[in-house]
Amino acid sequence: MIHSGAIQSQRPYMRILSDDQIFEIRRAAFDIMYSVGFRVLHDGARQMLKKAGAVVAGDHVRVPEFIVKQCLTTAPNGFVLYDRHGNRALEVEGRKSYYGTSTGSPRTKDARTGEIHPTTVADISIGAKVADACENIDWVMPMGSCQDVPAIAADLYEFEAVVTHTVKPIVFIGYSGRGTELVLEMAAQVAGGMDKLRQKPFLALYPEPISPLVQPEETVDRIFAAADYFIPQVPGPAVQMGATGPMTMAGVVTLITAESLMCLVLAQLRQPGCPVCLSGNVQILNMSTGVFGVGYPEMSLGISAQAEVAQSFDLPTWGYAGCTDAKGVDAQAGLESGFSIITQALAGLNLIHDVGYLDQAMVCSAAQLVLGNEAVGMAKKFMKGIRVDAATIARQVIGDIGPGGHFLAHRHTVDHCRTAVWGSKLLAREPYEIWQEKGEKDMAQRIQDRLADILDHHKVPGLPEKVLAAMAEIREAGVKELTAG
Repeated sequence: MIHSGAIQSQRPYMRILSDDQIFEIRRAAFDIMYSVGFRVLHDGARQMLKKAGAVVAGDHVRVPEFIVKQCLTTAPNGFVLYDRHGNRALEVEGRKSYYGTSTGSPRTKDARTGEIHPTTVADISIGAKVADACENIDWVMPMGSCQDVPAIAADLYEFEAVVTHTVKPIVFIGYSGRGTELVLEMAAQVAGGMDKLRQKPFLALYPEPISPLVQPEETVDRIFAAADYFIPQVPGPAVQMGATGPMTMAGVVTLITAESLMCLVLAQLRQPGCPVCLSGNVQILNMSTGVFGVGYPEMSLGISAQAEVAQSFDLPTWGYAGCTDAKGVDAQAGLESGFSIITQALAGLNLIHDVGYLDQAMVCSAAQLVLGNEAVGMAKKFMKGIRVDAATIARQVIGDIGPGGHFLAHRHTVDHCRTAVWGSKLLAREPYEIWQEKGEKDMAQRIQDRLADILDHHKVPGLPEKVLAAMAEIREAGVKELTAG
């Protein structure tokens, strides 16, 4: 028998924009950066930009295309995030997709009671522990913005809570430049020193400018802090259609591209070669209610298009999926979160965050995270595509069985039965009578059972007492410094 030497496994693929459309968006973004420019509220950044050749008048900065092009040549085409133990975890490049948690919400849906309450440091710890146990969640953000500590120093508490309750890579939000520096000092304690943290970073920074076209002083400080130590960063300009950006999706994608390129320029001029995503958030403002939402299909359409522009520069991307405008973990939550999870996988986005959001991103929910974990598992299985080779085509196996036979007892079935079909931990796939015998539990109850099992039994490897004490010392001193200022 003649066998082909080729093994083919084609990943499913989605394309939103044509090459010509991407060209037009890129050209418009370059033009906006120079003809419209930015308000840069950081004196050091303005001086740096002027030295590089930008046109500076007061706090208004116009950035010529040649500066952007130079910075694009020094920006890495990807980077690696490690886990807390120093193991290679995420290769953030190409079309490789990794899913992370929601973050930044002022309220939390209690993991045990379901009560909605202001987010606490304890909630951040629980969210990290649940994410650590979710096998399809690849990285973790602080699930919420804690309301029980001083706001200016909340990033210190949140990072400490996350890093002690997961070994997975972390993306953190610094609330100030100094707060970002302190978080990096704490991370260095975990890594065994700043040089080791730079060599094997297990965290990335999420700095967010103000749309449209404003770079606040504290945002630039955060960009600089990460750049100085070559810590990866994921800029997050958040453009709302019709509010902080145009009402048309092409306009939103263009504005995000310009703003994200500006973040990249600031980082590369500060520290050439530091890793930066070309990233941002497409946000939908409901014009009839005045309420921002995260469950709209247009969000995934826009963020997928923006990713294609970033991919045209061969730069890493940022997604926004697994979230819902639903008030509870219900059918709407499953529909909206599942749609965004699969569409953004098809678009090949890299770091895809916000699995676990409820209620227009105002509530973080461990229950919604568990549901999203299942949807991500389903999407990952789908994205593997179909392997086509001699073993999977199974010509000989079909010949062995012949007409009228069955494949149940064949060795080929035994060899493949555990990997050919994705197995869910939550979906009801047993016969009706067995489902009844198990208590007729709906999805919400099965999620709560899974949550209770995680909270009661999941063990996260602890950090050495010496490291915990050092982080606490940095945090306590940092809180005094930041609140005094």
